[in-house]
Amino acid sequence: MTQSAPPPGRPSLRARQVSDHCNGARFFSPGAPSGRSFGDFLRWQWTRRPARWPDSIVDDDPPWPDTIGPGEVAVTHIGHATLLLRFRGKAVLTDPIFSARASPFRWTGPKRVRPPAVALEDLPLLDAVLVSHNHYDHMDVPSLKRIRERGDPPIITGIGNGAYLAAKGLSHVIELDWWDRVEPVPGLGIVYVPAQHWSRRRAWDTNRMLWGGFVVEAEGARAYFAGDTGYPAQFAEIRRRLGAPDVALLPIGAYEPRWFMAPQHMNPEEAVRAHLDLGAALSIAMHFATFQLTDEAIDAPMTALEAARAMHGVAAADFRIPAFGETIVAPTRR
Repeated sequence: MTQSAPPPGRPSLRARQVSDHCNGARFFSPGAPSGRSFGDFLRWQWTRRPARWPDSIVDDDPPWPDTIGPGEVAVTHIGHATLLLRFRGKAVLTDPIFSARASPFRWTGPKRVRPPAVALEDLPLLDAVLVSHNHYDHMDVPSLKRIRERGDPPIITGIGNGAYLAAKGLSHVIELDWWDRVEPVPGLGIVYVPAQHWSRRRAWDTNRMLWGGFVVEAEGARAYFAGDTGYPAQFAEIRRRLGAPDVALLPIGAYEPRWFMAPQHMNPEEAVRAHLDLGAALSIAMHFATFQLTDEAIDAPMTALEAARAMHGVAAADFRIPAFGETIVAPTRR
């Protein structure tokens, strides 16, 4: 199904319908657990031994490329799952969080150890903002409100998120179900695709808002943004239905302990398998070394990814670990 963008002030709100990933009230990941119980969470909190992270890190400021050629996509790593995708004449931002904490509160919750590598005010005008799901490190309302003041681009997200955002004053929203396609501007196609995860914004709304990833096509280039996901068989299906991506943005962090995190967050070895399942020409790591959400050390995802690439025979040039603020230009192969 293809939608056009609604005008500002008129959110596109989709009803929950019974499907292979919804029982009519709540969503689920087919064949996989959707989230952990409160008892599991307490067990993790009682037994965890998190590695110590530095309080803060300041990175260099790599230059941006001046031009983007036909069929190319430039990916700028801003931090966590916030990446700027620039095609020739078009710009898309993923899961923007420019706040100091991934939390509903300003005084507590996971605090970023790195500032955003690109200031929000330095971004180009955006054609779309992608919000994969409603967790606080991916759907940051203060950042979305700041972006609204810079042109009010449409927020594209999963079913159920639109009403929540509208209640916060963010009404230029397009809600999609898995495999729905939208063209927010001519020549920019966006498909919402499955992910193995879960959702909760408040204690009573577990899995009432859909989660997913995105495939973005523009100017002859195809990019895949995974959002948050465990390792299921969906990657091969995305490739089969939509084609292999020129560049895949894959999470490699927030994965320990495995008994608790495996259903919802890939580890680096699974990310390499996802890269191979997708047939991606290039993969770029994300979702690491910004917020301490889980127990692994800050540098563990990068070290583990290097080992996983060697294990699976994937060259470093084919699955890159970007510097913060680095822009990687992925040429099209079509």
